[in-house]
Amino acid sequence: MSFDYSTLPHEYPRKFVAKNVDLADPIRLRELFASLQTRLVGSKKDLERWLEDESELASAIVEEQTIRYIRMTCQTDDPAREKAYLDFVEHAEPEVKIGSFELDKKYLSTGPRKQLSPHHYFVLDRMRENSAALFREENVELEKEETKLGQKYQKITGSMTVTYDGSEKTMQQIARYLEETDRSVREKTWKLAEERRLRDRDALDELYDELLVLRGRIAKNAGFDNYRDYIFRKLARFDYTPEKCFQYHEAVEKHIVPLMREVDEERRDKLAVSPLRPWDLLVDPEGKPPLRPFKTASELIQGSKRALERVHPDFARDFNRMAELNLLDLESRKGKAPGGYNSELMEVRFPFIFMNGVGRDTDLRTLLHESGHAFHVFATRNANFHFLYREHGIPVEFAEVASQAMELIAGEHLEGIFYNRQEAKRSMREHVVDTVKLLAWVATIDAFQHWIYTTPGHSREERREQWVKLRERFGGLESYDGYEDVWRSRWQRQLHLYLVPFYYIEYGIAMLGALGIWTRYRRDRKGAIESYRRALSLGGSIPLPELFKTAGVPFDFGPKTVEPYARELRTILRTS
Repeated sequence: MSFDYSTLPHEYPRKFVAKNVDLADPIRLRELFASLQTRLVGSKKDLERWLEDESELASAIVEEQTIRYIRMTCQTDDPAREKAYLDFVEHAEPEVKIGSFELDKKYLSTGPRKQLSPHHYFVLDRMRENSAALFREENVELEKEETKLGQKYQKITGSMTVTYDGSEKTMQQIARYLEETDRSVREKTWKLAEERRLRDRDALDELYDELLVLRGRIAKNAGFDNYRDYIFRKLARFDYTPEKCFQYHEAVEKHIVPLMREVDEERRDKLAVSPLRPWDLLVDPEGKPPLRPFKTASELIQGSKRALERVHPDFARDFNRMAELNLLDLESRKGKAPGGYNSELMEVRFPFIFMNGVGRDTDLRTLLHESGHAFHVFATRNANFHFLYREHGIPVEFAEVASQAMELIAGEHLEGIFYNRQEAKRSMREHVVDTVKLLAWVATIDAFQHWIYTTPGHSREERREQWVKLRERFGGLESYDGYEDVWRSRWQRQLHLYLVPFYYIEYGIAMLGALGIWTRYRRDRKGAIESYRRALSLGGSIPLPELFKTAGVPFDFGPKTVEPYARELRTILRTS
């Protein structure tokens, strides 16, 4: 697949930004920001027009950066794509940050602002006040370096391959073999992959050390004692605190970890192995062959469209449009960055889905997950929301409700498309197991980050020891005896730690919301989908707790919410 932006329809023509302006040129950017900065805003009507033009400029700039990011991640070993992305980070991004700060100040000091609807502009006001309070010009250069180090992580991990069965394979492709019923194959391929990762362990440790120093300086410049407290403000976490995260950790430890270990015990007994090994975690415990729902990206696309049609015809329509516009890059290949994401092209207002599919059940689930994000984009496409109420302004804690709920709901409709009845039940059970493990993994990653950023000056060895402690607290029953180096460095596989620090608790919070929507869907399909779509259509225009309320789920991630969901998940596992 070759992403070609030029073929996309432009249905929202510009009114302020010239059509052919180079948005990567610092001089042009400076001129555009200055035009807004110096404009006279004397009335409510003037301010509303100013906000429209500002939103158009922000959308156009972010789209330019997104295009370059997509092209770079689609082929990290292409020097031209890498250079185009890093040139934007090096030269354009600093101008954007400084210019945006000046516009924040202008907006906050403008008299007609008091005449705007407080209901419609409450979230926007709060976000801009927060951004203005945190901005430090000396951090612009540091954040530029942080982004470049993140790109280096993607380049290192994107280049990892092993040779097996006569051909070179990416980390995603070799992972398929962990589902094979032949234990010797699983063990051999697991060792190959982990040996390859260990070759870059020191380089990734060094990279992370650089990031920690950089982030510490950013926090200090902004007046914070540690990066954890700074990033909570930066991420606009107005509605919960670190203490609430600790409540999540404790609730998961008490109610989710025992369930996960019950699942592991059952797996160990059915496989008749002792101890359970890391290469035993993905194979079917009853010896059934791996689920292989598709062979090609085309099969995955066509089948997913049919499943989405069963959920709601509008989802299938929107998904089909993405396919027609070549906005789906789904297959794994050498040089492609790891992981998966959905990204909004802010100006044309279309989503783009990126993933590394190799024919596994988890790949199908990943596409359904990212499709939930895509439907969030479509839901707000014609609402004419300000830039800050669209993708980049939607609280991640709710954005992930959109994706994880779709993954669960559409997963109810795989029978007769990808699977027969027994295979579909097996797929759902595996997904429920994955959900249990995700809730525990989120607690691990989040607790790790809290420790990392509140323990300055720690050594690499201390970091590894803390990771082991957390895995003992939140982990399953698999044994890494003889492979301690792998166990102690496994955190390096979590790209969020490198690219988007502290972005992970959101998955746990959102999963609880998604479980609420899914359990309602199982008894009231129409009502659940109506609430889900209504909440998506609001984008980021109302506060996070209100988005959860609109979706019909509580905004809570402590024991009173975790415990009943743990009971429900246990019931599903026992009856499936």
